[in-house]
Amino acid sequence: MEDNSATKIEEEDKSSENPEGGESHAEADSHWDLDILGEGQVGRGTMMRTAMGGIALLWGGMTLYPIYSYLKPKASDKDEQTKVTSLEVCKVDELPKGSGRNFRFGSTPALVIHTPDGEIHAFKAICTHLGCTVQYRNDKDAIWCACHGGQYDSHTGKNVAGPPPKPLAPLKAEVVNGKIVVSQA
Repeated sequence: MEDNSATKIEEEDKSSENPEGGESHAEADSHWDLDILGEGQVGRGTMMRTAMGGIALLWGGMTLYPIYSYLKPKASDKDEQTKVTSLEVCKVDELPKGSGRNFRFGSTPALVIHTPDGEIHAFKAICTHLGCTVQYRNDKDAIWCACHGGQYDSHTGKNVAGPPPKPLAPLKAEVVNGKIVVSQA
């Protein structure tokens, strides 16, 4: 009887094999026949390691690309700033004494001032503290930053009050044929 039971077990083992005489279904499921490089079958562990490595590489790229984009200066920003070298702002009559006017000098905000004593000055209107846009206040005869109360001298652009650490960047202002022309200093 023992021979009959041993024979039945062998027959069951043979019936679980592929009809073509290859591996059993359990063994066939643990390998994929990805013979792309001619290296034979690829195991489940190798396939999972490769997939996880690919996912990690993709995740790393998605994480580092925004950081790279932020740190790399754009070429178009430099080109826009250097394109404008001179700009006609307005007629002298349109800017009375003791007033100022904000305008765009290329992609940079700028400010032209016609002081009470008749002088004309121009500056880049970017506060040196945190980069806010400044404007002229005729009641104080000063350039004022609304963000943190910084003040600059309207004649020189020098910081005179508040948190700004440096003076404003100057621009060249002159009157040509009755018009105020501002150019790079």
